[in-house]
Amino acid sequence: WSVHVLSWYPGFLPQLREVLVKVVPFLSRPTLPALALPSGQYLFSSNAICRSPALQQALHMAVLQGKSSEVSKVLQGPINVLEQSLSKRNTPYLTGVQYHGLLCIFLCQCMFTCYIPQSGISLKAWFDRVAAMNACQSAAQKVLQGKGLQGMKSYMQRQPAPQSSQCRETQPCNSNSAEEEGGERVVSEEEMEAAALTWSKGLNTCPPATKKQHPILPQEDKRNVLVTSALPYVNNVPHLGNIIGCVLSLCMLVLYEYGTATENKAREEGLTPQQICDKYHAVHSSIYKWFQIDFDYFGRTTTEKQTEIAQDIFWRLHERDFLIEDTVEQLRCENCQRFLADRFVEGICPHCSYPEARGDQCDKCGRLINAVDLREPQCKVCRQTPVIRSSKHLFLDLPKLESQLEQWLEKSTSTGDWTANAKQITRSWLRDGLKPRCITRDLKWGTPVPHADFKEKVFYVWFDAPIGYLSITANYTSEWEKWWKNPHQVELYNFMAKDNVPFHSVVFPCSLLGAQDNYTLVNHLIATEYLNYEDTKFSKSRGVGVFGDMAKDTGIPSDVWRFYLLYVRPEGQDSAFSWADMALKNNSELLNNLGNFINRAGMFVTKFFEGCVPVMELQEEDKKLLALVSWELQQYIQLMDKIKIRDALKHILNISRHGNQYIQVNEPWKKIKGGDSERQRAGTVTGVSVNIACLLSVMLFPYMPAVSQTIRDQLNAPPSCINTMLEGNGTFVCSLSAGHRIGAVSPLFQKLEADQIEALKKKFGGQQSAAVPAPAAAVEVGTVNQVDPEKAKQLTQAVAEQGEKVRALKAQKAEKAVITAEVAKLLDLKKQLALAEGKNPEPAPQKGKKK
Repeated sequence: WSVHVLSWYPGFLPQLREVLVKVVPFLSRPTLPALALPSGQYLFSSNAICRSPALQQALHMAVLQGKSSEVSKVLQGPINVLEQSLSKRNTPYLTGVQYHGLLCIFLCQCMFTCYIPQSGISLKAWFDRVAAMNACQSAAQKVLQGKGLQGMKSYMQRQPAPQSSQCRETQPCNSNSAEEEGGERVVSEEEMEAAALTWSKGLNTCPPATKKQHPILPQEDKRNVLVTSALPYVNNVPHLGNIIGCVLSLCMLVLYEYGTATENKAREEGLTPQQICDKYHAVHSSIYKWFQIDFDYFGRTTTEKQTEIAQDIFWRLHERDFLIEDTVEQLRCENCQRFLADRFVEGICPHCSYPEARGDQCDKCGRLINAVDLREPQCKVCRQTPVIRSSKHLFLDLPKLESQLEQWLEKSTSTGDWTANAKQITRSWLRDGLKPRCITRDLKWGTPVPHADFKEKVFYVWFDAPIGYLSITANYTSEWEKWWKNPHQVELYNFMAKDNVPFHSVVFPCSLLGAQDNYTLVNHLIATEYLNYEDTKFSKSRGVGVFGDMAKDTGIPSDVWRFYLLYVRPEGQDSAFSWADMALKNNSELLNNLGNFINRAGMFVTKFFEGCVPVMELQEEDKKLLALVSWELQQYIQLMDKIKIRDALKHILNISRHGNQYIQVNEPWKKIKGGDSERQRAGTVTGVSVNIACLLSVMLFPYMPAVSQTIRDQLNAPPSCINTMLEGNGTFVCSLSAGHRIGAVSPLFQKLEADQIEALKKKFGGQQSAAVPAPAAAVEVGTVNQVDPEKAKQLTQAVAEQGEKVRALKAQKAEKAVITAEVAKLLDLKKQLALAEGKNPEPAPQKGKKK
């Protein structure tokens, strides 16, 4: 906006030097100061004003939440600063120069569009003066286009929800602000005194921790949060990407056990679908238990409750005319003798030519796809080309529900926490208008469709599977409707990887909206990007990557796995698991930073003070540390509340860095040998440090539960410390007072050695896979082989995997030599496959061409 304003005043730059000398005399380069703050700091542009936490929060409240009446509370502080600045001058602008006054137009427009103060004569006059300028009016018209606040709505919807305005204007709420400034955060006297006062309150006034009792039900006087994970299929073993994308972020899991995936896996292993479900339910349960993922209820969908609730929603949709019948063309694999579900056909996207589009949508362009429209479709099971066949099905009439969906989405995305990719993917589905969505499939294994005309069919996975959230809760408690039919008291969080977003933001909500039974809909949709393995994808068949059942055998504790996966959690973009980086983070962050500080703090108590926390007499330096730690804790709480799990972890590590620096500067091991005052100083440093260690144990609990408990056991910490320091905005109190006796202290982490990491990298890099024949193995053309079904099966999978690799390289526009080498391997594998199938490995010569 300010750019539009300045374009009308090309002559302002010659005046800049004069302004600088008058306002910021210590600057030698021409940088425009927009506003001098009471702290002595300066805002140098209208963009800096735009980033003001108070202004961001005010705009968010007024534009998206419709809470204009509450904006004054947020803006009163900045308003007072401007009023004081203007009242001290006899000039019409903030710095006394007209050109500089124009730079405050953005501030003027935004603040006063939201809130025109009832008091403040100088500020009101300034506003009237600036608002009357042609430049201001033209800029407002260009940006707002006569729509008032609603002119900014589309812009504000794309911005992240602002953090609390409790953060000072002199220190914007930013988890990396200290690092960006290249130094330690500036702490005011008021912050130090406030932190010291809070610290002195201790644990006495805080309620003890209460033990969880089941069943957990919503309470009227509490915040009631229901958390679900996207549904992992029962037909596979979850790899690290599956684990971090969903289940490591929540406490309730549904295991989906129906559909094509289950039928195919059962056929592959020679078991019945039910046997496959039982087998992999136990596999998943064991893996999550080892990772210390504690579910309130670990359920499954092969239950009577699933059938009952899914069929009830179906009939409610049917009775309200939200279902329609149609005959559709489907892809059928004659080799597998079955119709192909959307996720089991792959081909070239008809919209963007992405080579690995699925039969329901394209991961690259996000467009909806009808499987029969794919170019060069392939069955993902056998890689044969499917044929088109007709079949009658039932459809959810999404166009009829579109207006209801959009009204709900507008409210949910503006008031809740939706990740940027969740919003973007949802918008891409709505961009061209919704189309009816088929909710039935020609399968045997699944929830049966209760309609007489469709009794040979089952429900489609993405109609049926999310209903598993409801049925699992119903198996957990007979009072399940208090969670799922209680939208006014319950906040629903959905966790998933980005490919599951549209089914949770469009299809499932439409099913519940159409059922018209007061269902709880998602408030916060948290979607991760993808976690890759080193520089490639996870592949069980090729032996590439660490899968859940393998992590235990590495000898690395589950807490270290949890820490690293959450450290690289793909929150804003794809990330990659790296053995070298895992070792680096373990050795530097866990061993040398976090573990070093906690161990030193405890050892000082044991060695210097016979295991009892010494008396602490706080000095200014100690209060400053308390304020820094308190600020880091508050940032941690805010980020965790916004599900910025990876960013919140950085504040834990920041606190231990503060603690290490504090110990290093004060050298208690030296002062303990000095006089009374120095011994007292050593005691204070030790006492403060061991209390910070206790705080860290509390903050670590969601990330490293075993380590958290070990620290609290070593410190003999009171159980109430968890509730005390995590409730509300977070309060850092003295939980280990003078005289408190700690337990035995020992190191928390071990170093990951280079040779250990190299061996693990080699083990999981694919070299060990016997299922993939070596492409370099020579095959004599013309050799007559007998048919080998088992070998053919292995080679079919190998060809499919190599084909995926070639397509990925082409899509990435890799070097021609690299692609050529991989294509050669693919052709060699295809020759071996032809021989194993008893076919001629050489292609037949084309007519009119020489062989």
